[in-house]
Amino acid sequence: MTQAVEIKSEDVLHALKDVQDPELGKPLVELGMIQDVKACGGNVSLTVVLTTPACPLRETIENDVRTAINQLPGVEKIDLNITANVSQGVRDGAIDLKQIKNVIAVASGKGGVGKSTVSTNLALALARHGARVGLLDADVYGPNIPLMLGIEQAPQPEGQSLKPAVAYSLKVMSMGFFLKEGEPVIWRGPMLHGAVRQLLGEVEWGPLDYLIVDLPPGTGDVQLSLSQSISMTGAVIVSTPQDVALQDVRKGMAMFRKVGVPILGIVENMSGYVCPSCHHEEEIFGRGGAERESQVQDVPFLGTIPIDMKIRIGGDTGKPIVAESPDHPVAKKFMDLASELAASVSRSNFAQAQLMMPPVS
Repeated sequence: MTQAVEIKSEDVLHALKDVQDPELGKPLVELGMIQDVKACGGNVSLTVVLTTPACPLRETIENDVRTAINQLPGVEKIDLNITANVSQGVRDGAIDLKQIKNVIAVASGKGGVGKSTVSTNLALALARHGARVGLLDADVYGPNIPLMLGIEQAPQPEGQSLKPAVAYSLKVMSMGFFLKEGEPVIWRGPMLHGAVRQLLGEVEWGPLDYLIVDLPPGTGDVQLSLSQSISMTGAVIVSTPQDVALQDVRKGMAMFRKVGVPILGIVENMSGYVCPSCHHEEEIFGRGGAERESQVQDVPFLGTIPIDMKIRIGGDTGKPIVAESPDHPVAKKFMDLASELAASVSRSNFAQAQLMMPPVS
C-alpha cells in the first residue's frame, strides 16, 4: 500500500521560491507576499498579499502560485486567498500625512486636455478596484471636481479641521467649496502656498491608499508648493496626442524631475472618436503622440482614453462614467488605466525602498 506523502508548510514555501511578482521582478516569498501557509494531508492553504488591489497581473500571479504548488506530490486541494496591502511611498515633508500611503499628482502641461476628468474617473476606478481613495481638487483657478461628482453641499469645519465630502465612496476636498460661483482667484505665491497646505494638512483624510491631487495646468506656484510641502509618490501627466500639447508635457515633466518627483506615467486623453451613428473613427487630435513621447522620455505609458459623449455628459451632470456606467467600454479603459497606475506606483515604491536600504557590508 502506497503511503500518503505528508506535505509541510516548508515544502510549500520551497515550491514557491522561484515564483516572482512580474512587476517587481522579485520572488513572492522574498517580498513577504506569501503568508499564512498551512498544509494538512493533501490540502494546502495560503494567502498572497498583493501590493495593490488594482494589480493588473493578479490572474498571472494566482496561476503561477497554483502551478508551482501543484508540482508537489500529494497535493489534492489548494485554498488560495488573495488580498492586498498597498505599498507606501516615502513619507516626509513639512506636512504630516502618515495615514496616506501614496500622494499622486495629476498634471498637464496645458489646459483643455481633460485633466480633471481623468483625475475624477481615475480616482473612482481605483476605488472600484477596492482601494481607499481621496481626491483633492488643487486646481485653484478652475476647481471643477465638485461639479463632476455632483457635490452641492460644502463640508463643514469641525474644530480646527475639515472633514472631506464623500461622493461615490471617494473622500473629496476642493477649493471650489470655498469660492463663490464665478469668482476669480487672483492670488500670489504665498496665498496659494497657504491654501495648498490647508487642503493637505487641515483635512481629516483618515487612512488612504491613494490621494489623487488634481493640479492646475502648467508649472506654477501650486505645483512647487505641493512638492515643497510633502513627498509625493509621483506624478501622472495627461496630454492629448497633438504636438502642441506634447511640447508642454515635456516642460511639465522637466519641472517634476527638477523637484525630485518621479513620473509614474503618461495618459493620452481624447485619443480618437468613434461616431455612434455610423461608427466611423476620426482622429480629431491625432493618435499615438503621448505613447511615442513616453518612449522618448522613458516613462510608463498608462493608456488611452477616447473622446466619448458619455464622458462629457457624466462630467456635466455629476454622474461620472466610471461610477454610473461601469460596464461602458470607456469606463473599462479607466479601470485598466487605474491598474497600470497602481502597478507603476508599486514599482516606484519598491525602487525607492531599494535605494534607501543600507549597503550590505
